[in-house]
Amino acid sequence: MATNADKLTSDHIDQYLEYIEIAQEFKIAQKPELNIAFLTALHVHHIAAFPYENLSLHYTQKVNINLNALALHRKFLQNGRGGYCMETSILFNYVLRALGFRAYLTGARIRLRKDGVPQGPYSGWRHIVNIITFPDGSRYSCDVGFGGDGPTKPLPLVSGHIVPNLGSQEIRLLHDTLPEHLTEGQKVWIYQYRNSTDKPWNSFYAFAENEWAPTEFDAVNYWASTHPDSFQTYIMLIVRFLRTPGSDEIYGKVMLVNGEVKRNLGGKTSVVLSCRTEEERVKALKEMFNITLTDEEREGIRGRSSELPS
Repeated sequence: MATNADKLTSDHIDQYLEYIEIAQEFKIAQKPELNIAFLTALHVHHIAAFPYENLSLHYTQKVNINLNALALHRKFLQNGRGGYCMETSILFNYVLRALGFRAYLTGARIRLRKDGVPQGPYSGWRHIVNIITFPDGSRYSCDVGFGGDGPTKPLPLVSGHIVPNLGSQEIRLLHDTLPEHLTEGQKVWIYQYRNSTDKPWNSFYAFAENEWAPTEFDAVNYWASTHPDSFQTYIMLIVRFLRTPGSDEIYGKVMLVNGEVKRNLGGKTSVVLSCRTEEERVKALKEMFNITLTDEEREGIRGRSSELPS
């Protein structure tokens, strides 16, 4: 995926691993084995260190999401920033490949939420996931860019295999067809969740196994970041997962939707703050998410539909 001009060097990877506070045993100098334990640690520490956020679509004079490896590395490792699905999943792919994992990216169709619940038909291509293959033939999906209901650890590409997620939520991948899209009944991997064992499974997104080229991501990235039908362009979102210090466990998440800050510590979601002005929201970004906006970024929201009163 990367060209020689934008591959991450060993120094970049060392900086990344230091930033995400991964255990010493997984540092490059220790020559860690490329196994599921290492992959799981990377997944957990990545989503805890880098928030899912689309601030670059709102606090900016001109939207221009750069998917170059060096640009992503530079953005993510300063000011507490992260990115939305295209950015964070592509950075993760660059890191995996630089470490030696056999990993590639593929596109996914999502189901949009209504009243907070995914429902209705699947969309066109709006999301991406990493697929990793190990020497023994086992394969995993790593989705570090889906936000609050995304998997907090790698998922095996084993149909129906249930994995505990955050709190009482369970997740799985189901290998099945999407008859409303595929005329020949081709099977895809469907990401499903249920919030407790007594609840029915619901489907969030679906992906096949074909590797995507960078030009395909460029097209989806451009649509998602600029088209007025993309919810990313009019809803400001942040999700930061909370990791237990010294462990590879996620215990909660803190979120922002436009001006409302919510927290979920593995149970019920509660509102902890409602920002009424831009000044209050910028303060919340720093205090609740450790995100610092530059003066230029703060000015970029003027006149946008997502701007709060000053």
